[in-house]
Amino acid sequence: MAIEINSVIIGGNLTRDVEVKEIGAGRRVTTFTVANNRTYISNGAKNSDVSYIDVDVWGANGDNCAKYLKKGSPVVVTGTLKQERWKANDGTNRSRFKVVAQNVQFLSFSGNPQTQTEPAYAKQEEAPAGDPVPWE
Repeated sequence: MAIEINSVIIGGNLTRDVEVKEIGAGRRVTTFTVANNRTYISNGAKNSDVSYIDVDVWGANGDNCAKYLKKGSPVVVTGTLKQERWKANDGTNRSRFKVVAQNVQFLSFSGNPQTQTEPAYAKQEEAPAGDPVPWE
C-alpha cells in the first residue's frame, strides 16, 4: 500500500504585492511569494536562513488575497506542494515547487491600517484538473 500525503503549512511575510492572472475561460489565479525565516544554532553561533515559497490561490479566494494583502503582509498558508516542469529556451529541463493554497490566513500587521486587523481566511476552491499553464 502506497502512502501519499501532500500537505504544507507555511508562515511568513509577502515579498511583493500579489498578482492576479487570467488563464482563460474566466479562471483566475492569484500568486505571491512568502518569505519564511528559520533560525538555528550551529557551532555555538546563532544563524538564520530564509526560504522564498511561491503560492497560487485560485478563483474568488485569490481575489480576496489581492484585496487585503500586499508586500510585507504576514500570512499562514496551508495547501499542497506542486512541482512544475518545463523545458527552458536552451533545451534544459527545469522545475520548481510551489504551494497550491487551500487556506490563507491573514494575520494582523501592526502599524498598517490598510491590512486586516483580525485574522481572516481565504478558503481555497478546487484547483482545475491538470496543469493549466506552466509559469516561467
